[in-house]
Amino acid sequence: MDTDFLEDHGEITCQVRFNLNFDKKIRGIENDPSQKEKDRFDIKRLFEAVSSGDVSKLEGLHEYLRKTNKKLTDTTYRPNGKTALLKALLNLKNGENETVEHLLDIAEKMGHLEELVNAAYTDCYYRGQTALHVAIERRSKRFAELLVQKGANVHAKACGSFFQPRDGTCFYFGELPLSLAACTNQKEIVDMLMNNKADVRESDSQGNTVLHALVMVADNSPENTDFVTSMYDYILITDAHMNPNQKKLEDFENNQRLTPIKLAAKTGKIGLFEHILHREFQQEQCRHLSRKFTEWAYGPVYASLYDLDSIDTYDNNSVLEIVVYGTEMPNRLEMLQIEPLNNLLEDKWNRFACRIFLFNFICYLIYLSIFTTLCHYHTHDKHIFPLEATKDYLCLAGGVIVLVASIYFFIKGVCVTFSLVFLISCQHDVFVCWCCSFFQAVFFLLCVGLYVCKKKEYLAFLVVCLALSWINLLYFSRGSQHMGIYSVMIQRMILGDVLRFLLVYFVFLFGFSAAVVTLLYEDKSLDQSNKTVSGHGRSLFEDIPSEDCKKPTYKNISFTTLELFKFTIGMGDLEFTEQYEYKHVFYVLLISYIVLTYILLLNMLIAMMSKRVEKMSEETTNIWKLQVQTVHLCLIEFGWAVCVVGRISTDWCVMEAIKPSQIPLNSVPSKMGLI
Repeated sequence: MDTDFLEDHGEITCQVRFNLNFDKKIRGIENDPSQKEKDRFDIKRLFEAVSSGDVSKLEGLHEYLRKTNKKLTDTTYRPNGKTALLKALLNLKNGENETVEHLLDIAEKMGHLEELVNAAYTDCYYRGQTALHVAIERRSKRFAELLVQKGANVHAKACGSFFQPRDGTCFYFGELPLSLAACTNQKEIVDMLMNNKADVRESDSQGNTVLHALVMVADNSPENTDFVTSMYDYILITDAHMNPNQKKLEDFENNQRLTPIKLAAKTGKIGLFEHILHREFQQEQCRHLSRKFTEWAYGPVYASLYDLDSIDTYDNNSVLEIVVYGTEMPNRLEMLQIEPLNNLLEDKWNRFACRIFLFNFICYLIYLSIFTTLCHYHTHDKHIFPLEATKDYLCLAGGVIVLVASIYFFIKGVCVTFSLVFLISCQHDVFVCWCCSFFQAVFFLLCVGLYVCKKKEYLAFLVVCLALSWINLLYFSRGSQHMGIYSVMIQRMILGDVLRFLLVYFVFLFGFSAAVVTLLYEDKSLDQSNKTVSGHGRSLFEDIPSEDCKKPTYKNISFTTLELFKFTIGMGDLEFTEQYEYKHVFYVLLISYIVLTYILLLNMLIAMMSKRVEKMSEETTNIWKLQVQTVHLCLIEFGWAVCVVGRISTDWCVMEAIKPSQIPLNSVPSKMGLI
């Protein structure tokens, strides 16, 4: 923030100024140049004086400013908006700098005190930072209080790039002085600001309040979590006492439509997140701020009620949705073990989601059976129209059923893709499954179109669709805790380890294929002998004219690539051809290819897959719970459980209707969610 080295002040703009002493020479008034230079205060002298903290070095400053009609806030004294007051506050020694009061006195006498106190940086890096920000950052309560008394703006926003959450050197604290004091654990300054009309509901350029800022600075370390949770509760309680009739501070959303608890969930701040969920105040005047209520206790056994506001899925963008869909979110699986999320997931699955999931599984089995039977008894050379026999009517009925299901899969795939990619901006296992269903539907619709047009190419799309239909059956394995993990493992291996392996493998395969093809030559004498032999002797098969018979050669890169692929799976032959120029170079290429692919790449793939399986096996229970909640969200979000929600809403919507502020201080409703 401050340096002893020469600062870069940027480009100096042209300025028009008036020489107030232009008539002295005409009037015959001579000034001593040495005395003039001694009395002159330029920016270098002024900044050196305030940096030293010696008030005597500022002697004559007021008189000089008065004679030259200058102010401490003039552009000549503000490189990049940095005033002498900011320079003085940046150079506190043991929390003191006597030049601060002296500068404030001069500004007050000259009538620009408020302008000096609220002067802010103008460069893009520290834009908006005022003297109050610096005093708080230097942990000087005395100067912070003095600046507020002198008219400092308690809602000034430091919005430069240094104060924004980004990669690189930065410190985000919420831009506001109150947020800075809270994020640096200065309760006394927080009290002083709140008592001087600092609005805790004021938000920064990203819509974050002071509570959002505290969530952002949390880092899950024990020391940090202790101070953040303590400051979080302190501000919450203080605001409830000072503003009892205003909207609850925790209900304010930022520009991403995230409340503090949702932001804690999305950023993986598990320590603060758990504290917010388990927060319980025993004082009567602030008990309505609790999210956990102990209903009864008997020895070590107790029953607790949890406020599910913004937690359960009846709210848009709920905490459960954030945790489930946030695949890149840290501590995601650990958060599912926190109450009430843990028991809430189990209760939802056991009460209705498992039954809906079973019903969907049975429907899909019926669809798959009809589709497979239709493909098995289908004749390639006969069109279904006109209908002649009972079999034709059955095939038509089965085709209509499969067509309707494919249209449903297509619409569902589009909806899921839009929801997950554009609304939630993430990908997860269900997205992969519905992508397969989407392509399955696309292939069948293309197959139907080609079949109606009597094109034989429909068969290619039909068989691919049938294969994908059986592969998608693995989606329903997530209903079992023991089988569901394998489906997730397969998907993550394909999208992770196998995808990287194939990328490197194709580089090797194409590179060595091109090298081998370049080394080979085509033996024309062999072609002439084949032409001579053709047409003689007896054969069980019909003779083919020699000009129509084209035997593939290894000069064809696709044929050579296929031959090299055999080496990868252990079926290659080092002597698959003798049509090469340099024997030693040929064998060096083949052996190098075998070492790099068959020995190195395949073993690396096996090792990476083993490591992934071992890692996922340790988190089997958490992963299965995540799958269950993902299935539940998809069932509810996309309308599978419409017929069931009406029956269940009498239990869950009570939680939504009851807010903490509506709870009587002497009683707690038992419908908020008993854990």
